[in-house]
Amino acid sequence: MKSKLNLDPNVINSAREAARCIAEDVQEFIDRHTTVSIERTVARLLGIDGVDEIEKPLPNVVVDNIVEGGGLPLGAAYWIGNAIVQTGDDPQTIAEKVSRGELDLTRLPIASIDKIEEVIYPIAVEVVERIKKNREKRDEYIKKLGEGRKPYLYVIVATGNIYEDVIQAQAAAKQGADIIAVIRSTAQSLLDYVPYGPTTEGFGGTYATQENFKIMRKALDEVGEEVGRYIRLCNYCSGLCMPEIAAMGALERLDVMLNDALYGILFRDINMQRTLIDQYFSRIINGYAGIIINTGEDNYLTTADAVEEAHTVLASQFINEQFALKAGIPEEQMGLGHAFEMNPAIENGFLWELAQAQMAREIFPKAPLKYMPPTKFMTGNIFRGHIQDAMFNLVSIMTHQGIQLLGMLTEAIHTPHLHDRMLSIENARYIFNNARNLGDEIEFKEGGIIQTRAQEVLKKAEELLKEIRREGLFSTIEKGKFGGVKRSRTGGKGLEGVATKAENYYNPFIELMLGGDR
Repeated sequence: MKSKLNLDPNVINSAREAARCIAEDVQEFIDRHTTVSIERTVARLLGIDGVDEIEKPLPNVVVDNIVEGGGLPLGAAYWIGNAIVQTGDDPQTIAEKVSRGELDLTRLPIASIDKIEEVIYPIAVEVVERIKKNREKRDEYIKKLGEGRKPYLYVIVATGNIYEDVIQAQAAAKQGADIIAVIRSTAQSLLDYVPYGPTTEGFGGTYATQENFKIMRKALDEVGEEVGRYIRLCNYCSGLCMPEIAAMGALERLDVMLNDALYGILFRDINMQRTLIDQYFSRIINGYAGIIINTGEDNYLTTADAVEEAHTVLASQFINEQFALKAGIPEEQMGLGHAFEMNPAIENGFLWELAQAQMAREIFPKAPLKYMPPTKFMTGNIFRGHIQDAMFNLVSIMTHQGIQLLGMLTEAIHTPHLHDRMLSIENARYIFNNARNLGDEIEFKEGGIIQTRAQEVLKKAEELLKEIRREGLFSTIEKGKFGGVKRSRTGGKGLEGVATKAENYYNPFIELMLGGDR
C-alpha cells in the first residue's frame, strides 16, 4: 500500500520493533505463570460443565479444590489426569465427586507425568478437533451464503434477556447488520466465575454464558439463511474469566470477541499480572478458533483527550498486535480498535479524524480495524448526533475500515430501540454505497493538515513505545501513560489467583492450538 500520508517506514518499523521487545519482555513473565481462570478454562475444555447444589460452576469447584491443596502450580490438567489414572472416571464424573466431597484431587496417589499425559492428551485432541470443525463450519456458511461487504455493520443488543436479544438481533440482521454484539451485563467482568445456563435478567446487557452463546448462535444462523448472508456473533472476552469465555465462544462458534491486553487493567481495575497472563491463553484459543479479536483502544479516548492522547491509541495498537502475534493470531483476525472521539467544536477536527483513521489503515494493512463511533461528545440532540455519525461513517468508507460499530442517534439518551438501529444502519449503508471508492480517488496535500497530523502522531507513538521499552510495561501502566489511568502492579482484583508454574506444569491446549493446523 502506497502511503497517502507520506509516513516514514523507518519510524513505523522502529515503533513496531519497540512494541515487539515490550511484548517479549512481558511474555517471559507470562510463560512462567498460570491463573485460576486459565485452569478453569482447561477444566472446561476437558469437558467439565454444570453447577453444584449452590449454583457454583463445577470448573470453579475443581480448581478451588486444587488451590486448597496447593496444587495450582502443576495445573488442572495434571490433577484431573492423575484422577483419571487413579479412578478410571471421566473428567465430568471426577468434578461431580469433588463437588460432593467424595474426592480430594491433591490427596490422591500420584501417577507419572507420562501416564497423566497419556490419558489427557486424547481428550484434548478431541475438543481441539471440535473447535476446528466450528471454524470449518463458519467457512462453509460464508461460502454458501456470502457475507456483507466491509466495513461490516456492527450493532449491539442489550436487553438483559437472551430471548429478547434474539428478537432484536434477528430484526437488526434483517435491517442490514453483519455483526451482532450481545453487550455483557454490567460488571460481569468482575465476577471470578461464569454464570450458568440461559439468563433473562441483566443490567445494561445480558450475561455471557455458554447457553446464551448457543441460543444466539442458532438464532443468527436461522436469520442468516433467511437474509442470504452469514451473520457474525460477538461477545466480550475480558475480565476475570477472559480465557473461559474464549473457550465457550470457540465451542459455540462465536466469530468476534472483545479481547484486549490492557482494557481490564485500566478500566476495570483487574490486576495487571492476572490480565496479561490471562490474555495470552484467551488469544491462543481465539486465534485457533478463527475468531476476530477486537481491542479496546477506543476506551482511552473516553478518559483522555482524543487530540492530545491520539498517540497512546496507536502505541497500544502496536502492543496489542505484538501480543496477538505471540498467541498465534494472524493479522487478518486483529480487529485493532480506535475511535471517532474528537470534540466536534474543534476546527478541522474531521481532517484530524481522517488522518488518524488513514494512519491506522496504512500501518496495519491486513487488520480488520474496528472503528468506534462518537460517544463522549454526544449530547442527546438526535439531529446533531445523526450528523456526527454520518461524518464518522464517511471517514470509515474513505479509509477502508474493517468493522464499523454503528453510532446511534439516541446515544446519551437510552439503549437503542429497533427504529434507532434501523436509522443508523440506513445512514451507514447510504454513505458506504455513495462513497464506496471515494478514498481511492483522493490523495492528500503534501505537507498539509492531514499528512502533518498523522506524521506527528506516529512520531509521538514511537517515542512512547521506546520509553515503555526502557521502563517496562508494568511500570508504564503504574505511571498512567494509557488513558490517564494509573494502576499498581500488586493492586486491583484477582492477584491472589496467580501462581508460578511448577516444573511438571501441564496444559496440552497451548501446544495443540499454537502448533496445530490453522
